[in-house]
Amino acid sequence: MKIAERVQQLVGSRTPFVHATVVRAQQPTSAHAGDEAILLQDGTIEGFVGGQCAQNSVRKAALGALQSNESVLLRVLPDGDLQFPEAPGAAVVVNPCLSGGALEIFLEPQNPAPLVRICGATPIADALAEMCELVGFGVQRSVADADSLDSPTDTTAMVIASHGGPEAELIRVALDAGVGYVGLVASRIRGASILDELGLTDAERARVRTPVGLPIGAKTSAEIAVSIVAELIQAIRKGGLAVPVRSASVVFEAVDPVCGMAVTVGADTPHLIIDDVDYWFCGAGCRTSFAATKTGS
Repeated sequence: MKIAERVQQLVGSRTPFVHATVVRAQQPTSAHAGDEAILLQDGTIEGFVGGQCAQNSVRKAALGALQSNESVLLRVLPDGDLQFPEAPGAAVVVNPCLSGGALEIFLEPQNPAPLVRICGATPIADALAEMCELVGFGVQRSVADADSLDSPTDTTAMVIASHGGPEAELIRVALDAGVGYVGLVASRIRGASILDELGLTDAERARVRTPVGLPIGAKTSAEIAVSIVAELIQAIRKGGLAVPVRSASVVFEAVDPVCGMAVTVGADTPHLIIDDVDYWFCGAGCRTSFAATKTGS
């Protein structure tokens, strides 16, 4: 599968990843400008952006970029070569295993966009779906009936815009699923009545907005949708509303016993087990050298 096709597949499945592209390669290196790779949360690398020594540096930097959700230009240099100064948006790593070449690799994290689940088949729900898509949010539509009471997964926010139906039940399901923003389109009096019958804790009550949306005097369906999206943006950008991400295999670091390099362990990291002890290496060369010292061959 081509990298571009894999990117579309991962975006469609809402899987976090980093798109790595070699933008400069100084010989001798095995990578060339334009080479690409995908790096997943578990440290897996799909594609090619250099040999195993370079891959270890790229893997570590990519996982950091994924966590910070900020792009970075990674400069991988051989030991003793510090011709590139640190600069905003760029990072320099010295790799003692490189054979003399240097690489510059652009790392672009791709975390899932906020996913808004909209319950209801009303003009407000329709306008809200359009507005969410316009600002880049993912949208999941459902009607507000018994079939909507499944637990929402991977959901940043749920907005109930049904003007009736099992609104209280939907709120309860969303709260139990850990949804951080639950909005109910209702008047202040009707919304308060629904929340009172639920008997929410203070912490749960803080996660429910009703009337939902910023108080901008909205009247029409489109204006109400704008007020809701504005409140969602505020909650994400300023209020710390988290975008849920799928859990991944635990990634850990080890120290290469030959060169002393910190190794971010992934599925393809060179590995040896000697006397029931695990050893991890930056590349096949270090593994071969270490095995020779242990076996005497």
